[in-house]
Amino acid sequence: MERTKVQFLFYQSQHNHQRRKAGILSKEINQNPIKRYKNPMSATKTKQKHPATWIPTAYFAMGLPFVAIAQASVLMFKSFEVSDSLIAFWTSLIMLPWTLKPLWSPILEMFKTKKHFVIATQLVTGITFALVAISLPLENFFSYSIALLAIVAFSGATHDIAADGVYLSVLSGKLQAKYIGWQGASYNIAKILTAGALVYLAGILEKHFGVLHAWMVVMMTYALIMISLALYHIKMLPSGGTASSEVKSLSEGFKTLWDVIKTFFQKKHIGWYILFIIAYRFAEGFAVKIAPLFFKAATADGGLGLSTSDIGLIYGVFGSGAFVLGSILAGYFIAARGLKKSLFSLVCIFNIQFIVYALLAIYRPDNLYIIGSAVVVEYFVYGFGFVGLMLFMMQQVAPGRYKMAHYAFATGIMNLGFMFPGMLSGFMSDWLGYKLFFTCVLIATIPALFAAKLVPFIHSENSNTDENIDTK
Repeated sequence: MERTKVQFLFYQSQHNHQRRKAGILSKEINQNPIKRYKNPMSATKTKQKHPATWIPTAYFAMGLPFVAIAQASVLMFKSFEVSDSLIAFWTSLIMLPWTLKPLWSPILEMFKTKKHFVIATQLVTGITFALVAISLPLENFFSYSIALLAIVAFSGATHDIAADGVYLSVLSGKLQAKYIGWQGASYNIAKILTAGALVYLAGILEKHFGVLHAWMVVMMTYALIMISLALYHIKMLPSGGTASSEVKSLSEGFKTLWDVIKTFFQKKHIGWYILFIIAYRFAEGFAVKIAPLFFKAATADGGLGLSTSDIGLIYGVFGSGAFVLGSILAGYFIAARGLKKSLFSLVCIFNIQFIVYALLAIYRPDNLYIIGSAVVVEYFVYGFGFVGLMLFMMQQVAPGRYKMAHYAFATGIMNLGFMFPGMLSGFMSDWLGYKLFFTCVLIATIPALFAAKLVPFIHSENSNTDENIDTK
């Protein structure tokens, strides 16, 4: 200990001598002599939060509101006997903030740290879910709950910008690839809980306490989960960087936004990237709203005739392990082969789920274990294929001066390609019937296969540093 102190005093005196020669000795050293005896190695020993302590919870919090609107609310409104077309249209439309989020992403750079926005939006989302629960007994509950879920969507989209900003700022390119499987798994564990276990709980409660009280409990549970995550992240989440020095006023924020948009569309091959991003989840956009309605619809109407609790059971029990396993294995698969070599395989695997839906619609099995086995396949391939798109956007679309904003732009475009098919899906399934509808969904997978073969790669997959210049 004494030797270290002597060594440091020698180092400090030499350092100060050089600074005196240059005439730049800081006043703070003279004013605060304690700092002169601080071990220089202490700065390097500052404990960084291990990615495993915050990536799973941050991306779980990202997935919960999205899935609550995209899937759980669909089943909730179905239980309240709202029409399929009305459910599909409105629950798709209110997801617009996930598409438009790039428009306010540069403004977030003006204030505080990315961590502040993550925590604030988790609290807002939790409180708003509680208000959704309170709105359900009201006479015009559908209008009120849709409006409140729109607030959840805005808050959730803002949370995504900030959480992705932490991920991109804190982790190197190598670590991003290493944890992409865990990121995807955590995001979709929220899907399993939200559209699986808690939907199962809703089904059980419906039988004992009625539809109203069942879904009030579920919405309140969402609220408690989000508020608890916010409290956890106050301690565990890295800051993700401070407010940008480039954006100090609203006018500068809008100038930055224009520069973000301009430089995004100036990226080399951006047309190909946009087509690929939209095509990747285009078929899913059609299927995701109708699948739970198809599972719940009576057999006389071409559905599988499952109860709410049955749907929660097969997704929560049969699907959960399969999805997590698929997501994690995909991360290692990509790390071993590289994204460029893996991409076409990932797209093919991702689209197997729509073959499963078509077969279920054609044969309509009544055995819960057969349906559950089909869901295992569906969730495994979904988890395996989903991470490919996220990593592609991080490594090929986002790099440049506005990495966080351009990644938000890419995910916004992804959600646009996801949203519009969802808005039309209810009208199409009413018109075509479930069997023909899911057959048509298979046709919607074809553009993604062609796009995966043709999309160019211009950035290194193994970079450990941010690329500061957009390739034009």
